[in-house]
Parts: sequence; structure tokens; C-alpha cells
Amino acid sequence: MNYIGSKHKLGDFIKSTVQQVVSQELSQLVFCDLFAGTGSVGRNFKTSVKSVIANDVEYYSYILLKNYIGNHQNLESEAFLAELNELPGKSGFIAREYSENGNAGRLYFSEANGKKIDAVRQQIETWKLNNQIGENQYFFLLASLLESADKVANTASVYGAFLKQVKVSAQKELKLKPAVFQLTNNGHEVFQQDANKLITKIEGDILYLDPPYNGRQYGANYHILNTIAKYDIFVPRGKTGLRDYYKSPYCRQGAVRKSFQELVERANFRYIFFSYNNEGLIPASEIKEIMSRFGKYDLVTKDYQRFKADKTASRNHKANKTKEYLHILEKK
Repeated sequence: MNYIGSKHKLGDFIKSTVQQVVSQELSQLVFCDLFAGTGSVGRNFKTSVKSVIANDVEYYSYILLKNYIGNHQNLESEAFLAELNELPGKSGFIAREYSENGNAGRLYFSEANGKKIDAVRQQIETWKLNNQIGENQYFFLLASLLESADKVANTASVYGAFLKQVKVSAQKELKLKPAVFQLTNNGHEVFQQDANKLITKIEGDILYLDPPYNGRQYGANYHILNTIAKYDIFVPRGKTGLRDYYKSPYCRQGAVRKSFQELVERANFRYIFFSYNNEGLIPASEIKEIMSRFGKYDLVTKDYQRFKADKTASRNHKANKTKEYLHILEKK
């Protein structure tokens, strides 16, 4: 999934930095990814640490995390995926409100794929209600649907808008591919909570923070994924069919500093690694000042390619690359 702020390409950089700073065997440590998104960082540490704590306030992220982080033992899945892929399309909420030839004229999906999403989503819920699948299979199948639907979405990347014509990749038939997760001996914890509230209830060794950098709210940019994930009834708003969504204080200039300082202060973790970039709401100098209050501070940086769908930022920052800051704190 092409995701705003994804650390997939920075995975090796983050992991090697953590290993150098912590300088002890990771297999005995608890790693927490507090703003986990699609879970790429937690997944990168999953097989190396004692356990992972993963959290994100968005429900679509929670589903991905319950699968990629929470699932850690083999599941029976091939027959279920095969049956879902053979289902005929069915006119439902996604087809009517977010697909080609639907009632609302929102071209997020082709007509065929919108109907297929409805059919698959309804079947997964039926299996769950009839106890034909367990919780682990439920999240695996939902994650597979979200990932596969995203690949045929008729957008530039995020779901803040749809394209005027159905592009070639969005005309391809939706086929569910398995959302393959890593196997581990130990279990892991997954939450869907406000990060500043959850931090008072958990503890561990390594805390990785990757909150939103700017004013883009994830609940708005990925609202379609939440709608497929929840599959609830609501009245879509406006041209893009928005639903009510969580508004993060990390996306607001007037709230981000206080929220960040409270988070660092309350964290019961020895090591804190904070990903941010040079276009974020908090200047690097202020981050250093805040983190230094609570222990030994350090900083490493790395240049990397800008998120390609970030058209607004690209107009303001013409460079194709941005600088990632990894702020480091060893708490007193």
C-alpha cells in the first residue's frame, strides 16, 4: 500500500540505528510502534524482539495491525480466499456510493470492483457471525481485502479525491491476495487508541514514534478504507463521500507541541526514537529542546524520496527528496 509517511523504504535505516543505540540483544526487549499505520516498522522488528506493541487510532490500520502484528501462527485460509475470489459481485454500499455508475457519481472503484468489494465484505461478516471463522482469520481476510482493494482504487494514491476517468489499473479485476504475516513463537499486542492515552497504560524497552508531520488528517485521506473496514451505515458527505473521522492533535499547529511533550514525559520506555522530517510542524530545534528535558538526546538524519502523491507539498518544496530526522532519547 502506497501510504503517506510510510517508513518501508527507511526500514533498514531505522532498525540499524536502533540496534546501534540500544547495543544489546533485541530478542529480550519489548518494541512499541505507537503510531503504526500499516505496521511496516513493527513488522520489521517482529521477528527480532521479544514482542511488539502496535497501535493506531484508525480502524483500517487496526485491522492491518491485528493481522500483520497480532497474527503470529499459521491459519487455515486458502479455501476461504478461493471462495471469496469466486463470488459474483453484489450491489451494496460501496457500489452505490463510491463506484462507477453508482448513485453518487464517485469514481473510487470501477462498477465491477465496487460490487466485488461489497460481496466479499458481506461474506466475511457472515462467516464471522456464524462462527465459521475465528478472530484471527477474520482480521486476516479483512486485511487481504483492504490491501487488494487499494491496488484497484481509482485514485492518485490517497482517498481525498478520485480520478475523473477510471484508470487502467483500476479497471483490473479485484482478486484477493493473502496478506501474509510473519510467524513468531511469542504473541504481540495490538491497540486502537489515542496514543497519548495509551502511553499511560503500557511499558516496554523501545518506543518508536511516527506521528503525522503536518495538517493532513489520515482519517480524511483514507476514509474509504475505514468505510470498507467498518462496513457501517452512514450518510456520506460531499463530493468525496467523507465520513466523520478522528482529528489528530499532531496535525494541528496549536496542539502538537503540548501533545508531544506529554507523550515523551509519560512514556515508560528507556529508549525513544522519534521519526519526523524537515517539513514537519515542530522544528528540529524544538524537538531537541523538549526531548533533552527527559534524558540523553541524539539525532541522526537521512535523505529519502518524497511521497509521490504529495502534490501540495511538492508545489511548496520543489525538491524530490526530503530529510528524515530520527530523534533519539535515552530517558533518565
